[in-house]
Amino acid sequence: MATVRTGVRATGAVLAVALGAMALAGCSSTGGKRAEDRARDAAAQGRAAVNTPEWTVAMVTHSGDGDSFWDIVQEGAKQAAVKDNIKFLYAYSDEGQQQAQLVQSYIDKKVDGLIVTLAKPDAMKAVVEKAVKAGIPVITVNSGTEESKAYGAITHIGQDETIAGEAVGDELEKRGRKKALCVIHEQGNVGHEARCAGAKKTFGGSLENLYVDGTSMPDVQASIEAKLQADKSIDSVVTLGAPFADAAVKAKASAGSKAEIDTFDLNAKVAAALKAGTLGFAVDQQPYLQGYEAVDLLWLYRYNADVLGGGRPVLTGPQIITGDEAGALEKYTERGTR
Repeated sequence: MATVRTGVRATGAVLAVALGAMALAGCSSTGGKRAEDRARDAAAQGRAAVNTPEWTVAMVTHSGDGDSFWDIVQEGAKQAAVKDNIKFLYAYSDEGQQQAQLVQSYIDKKVDGLIVTLAKPDAMKAVVEKAVKAGIPVITVNSGTEESKAYGAITHIGQDETIAGEAVGDELEKRGRKKALCVIHEQGNVGHEARCAGAKKTFGGSLENLYVDGTSMPDVQASIEAKLQADKSIDSVVTLGAPFADAAVKAKASAGSKAEIDTFDLNAKVAAALKAGTLGFAVDQQPYLQGYEAVDLLWLYRYNADVLGGGRPVLTGPQIITGDEAGALEKYTERGTR
């Protein structure tokens, strides 16, 4: 559970700076606690905990409404925005060129900061560099670990997808699996390819990619079902997003397969399935932190020219979650922050 503790400490540290708490030897622990309490009270009442001007921050991603993962990212971003007196805007498109056009629209509006994903980095390169040239600080989140620094972003927040994939391969090996299916639901997404490639690197058995149409859950289920029916030796199916895990579970039942279903990402349904044993494990990258820290770090950058990471990504994962850990996280998944 080291990632969770690190994330909590990081969030606490950022909160303390955002409050302008004086970390001097003469300050009492009581004073610090009162400052944190005031910040929480302000956020709960929809009031800022800082006295800086209202800055506008826009987030443009490759996914949005109806996707439980991005709902959690937005929840974190919105809560940080309230605390930091920031006007938060959100837009998305799963098409790289359209995502770039959305970023351009926010450049034209002269926003004070941009948060973007680089799932399709080639389509985003020019517009991100344009934002940086215009003096707009950019933070990349979730996807784009390799490209973020080269494009001029001040930092990247998320998990290293190759490392996350390697963790999955290690876990499959630990569980004695021999043949796995890695289900890619968005073709062209470099992060998805990196996850499956990382898993294949550390997994001692064989791993095959299965490309499905992630915009149609019935098609996802049918594709997985057909594969499991055709190859009874598949003993593990790894999906790359929480919503697709349920489709894989249904496909397994329809195919009469004994394969274990595992997934990337966590939500309330996944936590319950882990507890029930329907899923073997999940890979959590803490999306709430990705949204919260991105907004908070842009506030810190504008307020105090602060940068975290030292030129390296700020990692929020991966963390392997099994049924044993799922119970402790269930209350957070139910409120929509894990």
